[in-house]
Amino acid sequence: MTRLPLARYALRAASLAAFLGLWQVLTSLNVDLWLRFSQFPTVTDVARAFAGRLSGGDFWTDLTDSLTWILTGFALAAVLGVATGVLVARSRLAEDLLGPVLEVIRPIPAIALVPVAILLFPSDEQGIVFITCTAAFFPVLVSTRHAVRALTPVWEEAVRTMGGGRLRILGSVVLPGALPGIFGGLSVGIGVSWICVISAEMISGQYGVGYRTWQDYTVVNYPGVFVGMVTIGVLGWVTSTAVELLGRHLTRWLPRTSYVPGGRTSYVPGGRTRTPRPVAAPVRADSDSKHQAQPEQQGQKDTEEARDEHLV
Repeated sequence: MTRLPLARYALRAASLAAFLGLWQVLTSLNVDLWLRFSQFPTVTDVARAFAGRLSGGDFWTDLTDSLTWILTGFALAAVLGVATGVLVARSRLAEDLLGPVLEVIRPIPAIALVPVAILLFPSDEQGIVFITCTAAFFPVLVSTRHAVRALTPVWEEAVRTMGGGRLRILGSVVLPGALPGIFGGLSVGIGVSWICVISAEMISGQYGVGYRTWQDYTVVNYPGVFVGMVTIGVLGWVTSTAVELLGRHLTRWLPRTSYVPGGRTSYVPGGRTRTPRPVAAPVRADSDSKHQAQPEQQGQKDTEEARDEHLV
């Protein structure tokens, strides 16, 4: 993985600072054009509320509980999603049996699963894990299914030619070849899990960042709402980055690309890129020039002879 230059880090920091500055200006001046920024808390209000939360013990308890539930549900979704995606992509029988049921359940939003979790599971924590697992399961399933189906059959035929069985094909062709698509689904799945954390923790009634955010909304504590939103956003960004870095490490054999100003980018395994250097044209010797000029002179002579014959 190539390291970002210092200028890109500075540009990203400047972009975030500009966003926060625009937020502060619009809310402090109570700008009401079409969007009502006067109803928003300012950046300083959110910062003070965030500092107050950090000094309390409930914030860290909520953070620990949310991370435990999210990571447990995501781990289950990763295992079940990859296994089911490979099974559906490789077996027509499994596709016919599981495909219709999965496609009917997939469009159901996570908020609609809250009553199901309350009825099915004896504890609130198990219900939260169920909702986060279901939310992350389908992105992993779909990406794994498409990645396995996109594999070229030549690799599998090569393993069969060398005497490899189904397990050998699965371990040396299917899973390694589908890893980029699988990690794409995992990255989306962890983000969807954090999106659904509020609906999942609504059934707990005690702890969690999502539950605390909902409680702040019910008591019209808007700075507290934004503290919860920022916390969920930062946690989602950190976990998604961790999944992406793990995927890059496990697929470091893939060719990587990087934009190089003023030159073309070449594909090099291991995440490195090389820009081809311009090659100067070789200087030909005088003898080569003479040999090259002889066919041209011969062609001109033949053309003149053909023209003379035409005139005759």
